[in-house]
Amino acid sequence: MSSAKHPGVLYLAVVVALLATTSYIRSFSPCAIAQTSPSAETRPPVAPVRPVVDDYFGTRVADPYRYMENVDDPEVLSWMKAQNDYTRTHLAKIPGRPRLLARIHKLDESVPQVEAERLPGDTYLLRKILPGENTRKLYLRHGLRGDDTLLVDPEKIALARSDQGRGKNVIAGLKVSPNGQYVAVNVVPGGDELHGELRVIDINSGQEQGDVLTRIGAEAWEANWLPDGHSFAYGRLQELPPGAPAAEVRQKFRSYLHVLGTKAEADKPLFGFGVVPSISVDPSLIASVHTQPASHWALGVLNGSVTPNSAYYIEDVADLGKQNNWRKIADFADDVTEIAIHDDDLFLLTYKDAPRYKLLRMNARKADLSSAEVLLPPSEAVVTSLHPAQDGLYVRMLDGGVTRVVRIPYGANPEPEPISLPFAGSAFVGTDPRLPGAFLYVTSWTRAFKIYSYDPQTKQAHDTQLQPAGPHDDPDNVEAKEVKVPGHDGVMIPLSIAYPKNTKMDGRNPTLLEGYGAYGWSFPPYFEPTRLAWHELGGIYAVCHVRGGGEYGEEWHLAGKEATKPNTWRDFIACARYLIDNKYTSAAYLAGEGVSAGGVLIGRTLTSEPELFRAVIDKVGMSDTLRSELTQNGETNIPEFGTARTKSGFQSLYEMSAYDHVKDGTAYPAVLFETGINDPRVDPWEMAKMTARVQAANASSNPILLRVDFAGGHGAMGATRDQADEQLADEWSFLLWQFKVAEFEPK
Repeated sequence: MSSAKHPGVLYLAVVVALLATTSYIRSFSPCAIAQTSPSAETRPPVAPVRPVVDDYFGTRVADPYRYMENVDDPEVLSWMKAQNDYTRTHLAKIPGRPRLLARIHKLDESVPQVEAERLPGDTYLLRKILPGENTRKLYLRHGLRGDDTLLVDPEKIALARSDQGRGKNVIAGLKVSPNGQYVAVNVVPGGDELHGELRVIDINSGQEQGDVLTRIGAEAWEANWLPDGHSFAYGRLQELPPGAPAAEVRQKFRSYLHVLGTKAEADKPLFGFGVVPSISVDPSLIASVHTQPASHWALGVLNGSVTPNSAYYIEDVADLGKQNNWRKIADFADDVTEIAIHDDDLFLLTYKDAPRYKLLRMNARKADLSSAEVLLPPSEAVVTSLHPAQDGLYVRMLDGGVTRVVRIPYGANPEPEPISLPFAGSAFVGTDPRLPGAFLYVTSWTRAFKIYSYDPQTKQAHDTQLQPAGPHDDPDNVEAKEVKVPGHDGVMIPLSIAYPKNTKMDGRNPTLLEGYGAYGWSFPPYFEPTRLAWHELGGIYAVCHVRGGGEYGEEWHLAGKEATKPNTWRDFIACARYLIDNKYTSAAYLAGEGVSAGGVLIGRTLTSEPELFRAVIDKVGMSDTLRSELTQNGETNIPEFGTARTKSGFQSLYEMSAYDHVKDGTAYPAVLFETGINDPRVDPWEMAKMTARVQAANASSNPILLRVDFAGGHGAMGATRDQADEQLADEWSFLLWQFKVAEFEPK
């Protein structure tokens, strides 16, 4: 059992992506190019200004587009559609876009893309998308070289909700019963994560069992099976009455027990808000119950959704639903981020007095943290995750941006054993406590994703070939380097740069610089075959590992959080200037990009240094942070960003609010704002308001465009292959147009 940390807004999309050849970075859904009236070609539709003024502790803040927060208002929706039409018209005029799209699509379809999970009995569950297909399907395979049997095609599942049709169904996650008879699958429509549904499939027959569980959000949705193989614990959002505040939907979370063949209405709450009289649960906390095969322990976890630390309780799995014998084993103040279990041993990952984390062990029956022994003391490497197998505990670490994995044998006085990885880069670990060894999912900036199996007896990792070889797995025309850049205060900021070999450093190379910087999430090296299309056009791709992330542990996270958040965009600015000063590019050929919480980074870069970039891409970005906490995902983000209900919180949020720092009469670079109408994490009105404000303030002739996906949500879960490819073509052709690359300049 491993109780996962919750890196917040992008967590589920990132996990899905990194185990699926990292499609997260590029998979925010587009919509098809639309025909529009001639008037839409000349200028964007103007949004009426209706100011609302708020007083925050004596500071008056004007909001000219407050009315846009009601996206269901026909006027607002009509304006967003007109903006999207305007955007589609401009993108359709870029002559190089069709050829770029064709190349992206060919690269994307050059090889099947596979995620694999190992089960007992030499059995494997595969989520894969084949060339010519548009969404991932679930398959069963017996033996590494066996044939695949289709279990689940998400597009053929008719969801229970009557108002679907807002996008394609995708498989957002799955959990297999301990007896291997059933798999519970979370199906999400069009990126609408608040309306996922759990379905139970018989693995041998491929037939649905008739269990339909609704209100399955992205948080704590997993079906944690009990040893009987016929029941599981799962999380479900509360059902709100009409007119309830949007922020209430993720409040008062509970974990329930479902027995196969029974109605969801009869499911009994196990843990969470108001469930256990002796455990007081704040309504903002996410509550979940975790089990694992071959263990008689269950963990109850309370987490702030975006906080690294959690409170942990333990109970015998036989008591679930029968007795409330939960015992607290760690509180929030203990700074424990993850617990793995083997027999009666608890392995705890904590940053208490160890900002780069340390690993502890204690007995589950005594559960006294003060007596826990240290298995891995703090070091330069950041310990990131724990993975229990039959033979030992596999520990993933981040060392200077590169992954290391060690194996710790069970028993007294274990000696950590370093695992030799096939190549340097990112390695993600998959284990089963009933099986020896581990799966290693390995990739880098220049090497394609592969699935290796590590054998603890031979101490070797071999390619399983579950991920087939492709023609672009190890391109010889691309190289990458890691450098460190002095920040505004002298702190050294890691910068990753991937570029075509023999690139002439003359300041004229099209360059895309990306950053994130929130929740302590690290931006790992990853290979994307479609990125070769960018490199083939001379493009450089760079990632600035700004403070607010987790590249150097919790201290790096805290250095870009709340009051220290300005370090995030100042680090990004420093990396941009490094690329310019060292002739990788120049301001005329440089673009910046931020996604989701990275919208704070890119939005404040845009508003503080508008002359630094020729173009900017802001995807589903947080931009109006003074108002974000009122959204359906707002309360859960307070621990990361703060609250406007306190003076200090207001001051921090105001400083990071790009919307409130747009200045009239400023010459802004070209900007492509992007949103999905079903987005439950960053409400689409944030990008709408930001677009309206920048369009009204802009003193340059550069285009300020809003791209709206009316059948998508926040991330990879809502995107088909075609949608993801079209979006990349839109983004890169937009940038190349702004860089005045001849093939992409409209006539």
